Amino acid sequence: MKKMKSIYIVLVSLLLTTACDNDLDQTPPLLLESSGLEEYGPVLNAAYYYQTGGSTPMGVMGDFRADNMLMLESPYTAFDTYNADLGGLDLVEQFFRPFYSNLYKAILSANNVIENSTKPTEIAEAKFLRALSYFKLVIVFGDVTVNLSPSPSPSDLSILARQPAADVYNNVIIPDFQAAIAGLSNSGLSSGRATKIAAQAFLGKVYLFRGNFPEAATTLGTVVSGAAAAGISLESDYANVVVDGNSEIIFATQLSTSVPNAYGSATTFVGWVSGADTKSLTPLDPRLTAAFDASSAAGGGTDLRKTLTIDTDNQNGSKKYTGALDQDFIEMRLSDVILMHAEALNETGSAAATVLPLLDPIRTRAGLNSLTGTVSSQADVRQAIADERRLELALEGHRWFDLVRTGTVDAEMGATISSNYYVFPIPNSEILASDGVITQNDGY
Repeated sequence: MKKMKSIYIVLVSLLLTTACDNDLDQTPPLLLESSGLEEYGPVLNAAYYYQTGGSTPMGVMGDFRADNMLMLESPYTAFDTYNADLGGLDLVEQFFRPFYSNLYKAILSANNVIENSTKPTEIAEAKFLRALSYFKLVIVFGDVTVNLSPSPSPSDLSILARQPAADVYNNVIIPDFQAAIAGLSNSGLSSGRATKIAAQAFLGKVYLFRGNFPEAATTLGTVVSGAAAAGISLESDYANVVVDGNSEIIFATQLSTSVPNAYGSATTFVGWVSGADTKSLTPLDPRLTAAFDASSAAGGGTDLRKTLTIDTDNQNGSKKYTGALDQDFIEMRLSDVILMHAEALNETGSAAATVLPLLDPIRTRAGLNSLTGTVSSQADVRQAIADERRLELALEGHRWFDLVRTGTVDAEMGATISSNYYVFPIPNSEILASDGVITQNDGY
């Protein structure tokens, strides 16, 4: 899976010379006069590269905002307070602006490929990356600016107005993933590029986030049934599930020590969860430890994932990660899809006896017994799947977004949290640059 990393090395010298202050208006690096280009491969590679600017923030938001990890250094302690503090100027500009701006750079690069390339596979990959970028923006910020042009007018600020999240899903994210499915094969699975099965997995996830459980069940079921033919299988040892190039990966954003990640920091998500960053030297939330212990007590064995995920002696999560700065950020792996598929089936009324056996390979790998026959109601199966997702995907950036989409924030966090803080603050610099056309989320 290192092919893309070598592409990044070629790309980086060009990227570093193309800084621009207005992220929504800029022409993406490498484009120059896009009408004069004949090859759009480098532009597509730029869209891949900018995904590296989203990996660390997604991981941090997913676990540190939830009940898995804790921030210990101001102003980052605002991640755990659920009030306007998270919208502080320094924090927003340091943390959220690079995430926001890099995803829009990826979108602009993708737009150029979609409009100008004559190669169907390039266009399909670009649509995958555009959909992925908008999906991340929507689940983080809610309503967002939509731009489908490679050269938006810098004088028409009205185009920056935020569009309802539902419209972004229906008009951009879902159609783009569908187009990617139609235009891609699975030949790029081992090279870090978009594939048909990755687009199917993300489309199924989108349906789940939208509460469209019938479509989610069908789409995710296609991924599960087609995994083997695509060369994807569950790792036999949980210790390998986040190792680069393992058999379970469906899509990963690749990172390399040879190329600065687009987030602009030497510290990746690995550093944050391992206690290697001063913002949280001992980040482990005791509630995650308790959840692993409860899993062992109820599972008829010892949940092997605990010692492979968290280091209770040092209060960090270094056991799951090597600490290497070039460790890829796994966006989608097979166990995630299996759990989403089980959830979708449960929500569409499938019997517990049908749903729970789907979890068996994941639980067996973790050293636990099957849940079949132990719970039967839809509500109990729903909770069992949620608990399994928390531990199986711990420290991979999923927990907070799962709580929000399932409406279980208050119940799981043990507090009443305003829905204003289910999403994150829009960068203040973008609001100012738009002359107020881009508005701030309520509560910030």
